[in-house]
Amino acid sequence: MKMVQTRAILNYIAAKHNLYGKDLKERVLIDMYVEATMDLNDLIMRHPMQPPEGREKNLALIVDKATNRYFPAYEKVLKDHGQDYLVGNQFSRADVQVLETILMMEEMKPDILAKFPLLQGFKARISNIPTIKKFLQPGSQRKSKIEEKMVPQVMKIFYG
Repeated sequence: MKMVQTRAILNYIAAKHNLYGKDLKERVLIDMYVEATMDLNDLIMRHPMQPPEGREKNLALIVDKATNRYFPAYEKVLKDHGQDYLVGNQFSRADVQVLETILMMEEMKPDILAKFPLLQGFKARISNIPTIKKFLQPGSQRKSKIEEKMVPQVMKIFYG
């Protein structure tokens, strides 16, 4: 089978490797948390392409959404759920996506988790899973944020 579309591929990999919940309810929760992170990730990824004069305002908007909408929701999920993971009692795709979003936000604002102790613990736990810990080491395949000098090339690729 030939697969296209990033999210379809990610869902397939998650299901294949038992990272997509044990039942339909867990799958829906995973999808909800993943889609929310994608909304925030879209803002984060577009930030470097903003005109220089608008970047500070754009960063403030992203930080506001992270700290007043998304992170409080994840903090509440962790509190109410009382487990180490966002869904059920096992590691899932949602945990990976939320960790990646946290890391991307910390690149923009290092103290972004200051008011979120449960997310701080979540980040530490998930980051210390051996395969993730290895992936997060310098020199790994994890992509860093877009550098200022790369913006013209990225703009040319996407907008011609």
